[in-house]
Amino acid sequence: MSGQDETKGAGAGVSQVVPSSSRDAPGSAEEARETLQSLYPFLHGRSQEAGALDEALLVSVKRKAADHEDVMRHFFAENAKGVVAAARAIADVYRRGGRLFAMGNGGSSCDAAHVAVEFLHPVTAGRPALTAIDLTADRTMITAVANDVGYGHVFLRQIIALGRAGDGLIGLSTSGNSDNLIAAFAKAREMGLVTIGLAGMDGGAMARAGLDHCLVVPTDSIHRIQECHVTIYHILWDLVHTLLADDRGGLKAQGAGSGDARAEDHARGAGQ
Repeated sequence: MSGQDETKGAGAGVSQVVPSSSRDAPGSAEEARETLQSLYPFLHGRSQEAGALDEALLVSVKRKAADHEDVMRHFFAENAKGVVAAARAIADVYRRGGRLFAMGNGGSSCDAAHVAVEFLHPVTAGRPALTAIDLTADRTMITAVANDVGYGHVFLRQIIALGRAGDGLIGLSTSGNSDNLIAAFAKAREMGLVTIGLAGMDGGAMARAGLDHCLVVPTDSIHRIQECHVTIYHILWDLVHTLLADDRGGLKAQGAGSGDARAEDHARGAGQ
């Protein structure tokens, strides 16, 4: 789960560049080395004073927690109606007997898998399993398409093969600029699937792709975007089940209406 917001200095990406205006001055190179050694002592065989390091780490934790709360509060204050609308769209997919597909790259591929398992394996007792397919799971398919055609087609090819009108497709991208997601969304819209995007920053290409629903977390912190995405799709899952509560009997193909299935859900809920 790569991020742009975490404390820099683990040794990666530290560039020892001295400004041109300083390089010409006598002794400036030595001064620059001393400055870098004070900033990154662990790169030069030194260690930071334990008390100062602990204090800095505690401050960092508090700042990140506060930033997390601010991002979450702002997003849901501005987008609560959008979340409800997306949940209604997913509920309608299941009412029509459709399936939900999920896709993402990198850390967002983990979120795609998480979305799918939430619907397939409900942890709340009494809620039925609903068909959800993680398009990042089949490594044979993904590597074959990436090798033969290109990585931009890895989700598109699966939607062509598996998707049908009335299904739903949810894609997650912290930037909103993943080409393979945009290509799959375009084909899904052409085929009559409901399209739902979760993005960050300014929404990128995803916000301009004409999706049925696009929820954008407006921060440039990758970690805060991902944290908010997790909360969004947990809420979506809960709202979908709330919306379907009155007509679960019509979802027999999805696992409802079975006493055995309900008993299994109770057992899973109790064990987690």
